[in-house]
Amino acid sequence: MNRKLLDLWVGFFVAVGFAAILFLALRVGNLSSAGFAETYSLTAKFDNIGGLKARGPVKSAGVVVGRVAEIHFDAQTYEAVVVMKMDSRYQFPRDTFASILTAGLLGEQYIGLDAGGDDRMLQSGDTFAKTQSAVVLEKLIGQFMFSKASEHIESK
Repeated sequence: MNRKLLDLWVGFFVAVGFAAILFLALRVGNLSSAGFAETYSLTAKFDNIGGLKARGPVKSAGVVVGRVAEIHFDAQTYEAVVVMKMDSRYQFPRDTFASILTAGLLGEQYIGLDAGGDDRMLQSGDTFAKTQSAVVLEKLIGQFMFSKASEHIESK
């Protein structure tokens, strides 16, 4: 092989390597699924959002139906307000239940939607009436330890 052909192949593999790194970076950052589909926004209020982040998935029955667009704190009610951009192909009843769930034991957090049975659908700008905050592992462990300590004290 002559020198120019060898340089060409090295350049080709370097370019493929950069493309692979870019692809992986976009997948990790949830940016590759940012499509240009038509969306509508829904809002949910939670006492605790745990590790939920902007651009996190919104799923129903395991299917991604939207993304978290914005998270902010409401100083009046002391709750976290989560604004979601939902794919317009998917409509949900007014009594849909929104929960913050975790994918796996230590995985990313996402919003799970459990559809209700109401005939009326949520419209753009509506707020979920029923929500369930994230389960914080540290709180559960603390409650367990406190209950075991109080049992120990009562038994004496």
